[in-house]
Amino acid sequence: MSIYKTAISRRSIRRFRNMPVPREILERCVNAARLAPSAANLQPLEYLIVDDDQLLSQVFSTLGWAAYIRPAGDPPQGKRPRAYIIILKNRDVGVPSSVYDVGAAMENMILVALEEGIASCPIADVDRDKLGRIMHIPGDYEIPLVLALGYPDESPVEESFNGSVKYWKDEKGVLHVPKKNLEMVRHWNTFHHR
Repeated sequence: MSIYKTAISRRSIRRFRNMPVPREILERCVNAARLAPSAANLQPLEYLIVDDDQLLSQVFSTLGWAAYIRPAGDPPQGKRPRAYIIILKNRDVGVPSSVYDVGAAMENMILVALEEGIASCPIADVDRDKLGRIMHIPGDYEIPLVLALGYPDESPVEESFNGSVKYWKDEKGVLHVPKKNLEMVRHWNTFHHR
């Protein structure tokens, strides 16, 4: 699949098959993340890969899922992620624009995983203190985001934006995700109010 097709087919997945994610793929994700753009090339990010069954449930307990449809968006037992990549940012390294490093690294991981058939969900709703204690993360590191990964067990549907960004599940349990269309976000040569 081309990078463009991979990018436009990406959806956040919150239901996963109970199959382990190969370590080689997780390693490739981190390798792609480390090569993402970095402000002033300071490279303040590090990555903690979690695939141990006991640790998976502990990490899961620190995460908030699908706020618009809670608790229906919470992955049930047996459908939970089979791996996590915790992005760590060294507090002592970077410049103010280093915050953008996180997004670039996250997207690289998402696309590399998806190319291999691994779905993901980036999560910002994290009990960072609890996760830091569980994973023994030193205090000079912050946890900007966590990426949940696994083989997908759902197929969310893109919907045309109708004034609300809130996603929903239909009576069959299919997740519907509103997205603004291209004409709503694209400007040529100068900004035009709509």
